[in-house]
Amino acid sequence: MIEIRNLTKKFDKLTALNNISFNVSEGSVVGLVGSNGSGKSTLLRVLSGVYQPDGGEIIVDGQELFDNYIAKGECYFIPDFPYFYNNSTLENTAFLYRKLYPNWSEEIFNKFCSVFPINRKQRIINMSKGMQRQAALILALSTCPKYLFLDEIFDGLDPVVRHLLKKILIDAVCEKGVTVIIASHNLRELEDLCDRVCLMHMGNMLMESDIDALRQKMRKVQVAFTQIPQRPNLFEGINVVDVWQNGNVFNLTIRGTEESFMPQLNALEPAYISALPLTLEEIFISEMEVAGYDISNIVKR
Repeated sequence: MIEIRNLTKKFDKLTALNNISFNVSEGSVVGLVGSNGSGKSTLLRVLSGVYQPDGGEIIVDGQELFDNYIAKGECYFIPDFPYFYNNSTLENTAFLYRKLYPNWSEEIFNKFCSVFPINRKQRIINMSKGMQRQAALILALSTCPKYLFLDEIFDGLDPVVRHLLKKILIDAVCEKGVTVIIASHNLRELEDLCDRVCLMHMGNMLMESDIDALRQKMRKVQVAFTQIPQRPNLFEGINVVDVWQNGNVFNLTIRGTEESFMPQLNALEPAYISALPLTLEEIFISEMEVAGYDISNIVKR
């Protein structure tokens, strides 16, 4: 289990992480989503021990993480741009990792070298971006980590490899209890994979929730009227996050389930009404607009 308590990280005057607290249960897959510069990558670097916190603490299985080589041996971090030395190959990097990681598995290394079509002796820096990520994944999985931290791992991977990666991660979680934290802008991939999601913005944690519970809390609703009721506040008493009107048709984003808002909408006697759960991408956009990240205003500028 990972416990993050009042975590703060600063770079000069910039507060990259602002007093963040949440827990990550074993065997879960957590997605970090948020605006550019929200602190997702910084959080992963602090979690992996690359950065030292300026405040708060990270407890991994009851131990503080930073400067703890035993705890770090259970973790593996693949950054947005995986780093390899000029002469690094899968073969010579595996030779190094056998000495560094106590849980290194030769069987798993050979298995994934055959699954991913990579030449073990080719210099990794000469590979394409997608192939470099595959090389990093082979090495990561071969260390048999208990905690796997991934930053934009789907970037550069073709659809077949993305599908394969999701299956590999699901198998690792189900069969070995691996805990995975993924930062990504590819919300559709996270929706298929994660059971929890954390929404970050400007170094703050706006929301942390189970994805299924999150879907149940918000609806996109379309309401059409033959004649719009003459009321000062048409949707008063309904927790409307966003509304867009096109003639007599209203497109609403509402917090709540049908049971909570349908009676009030039906009382308006609409000609047509439809309610559907939001996708993770739609929830992200709605929550970011509430936080002041207004896409329409940014485009107008």
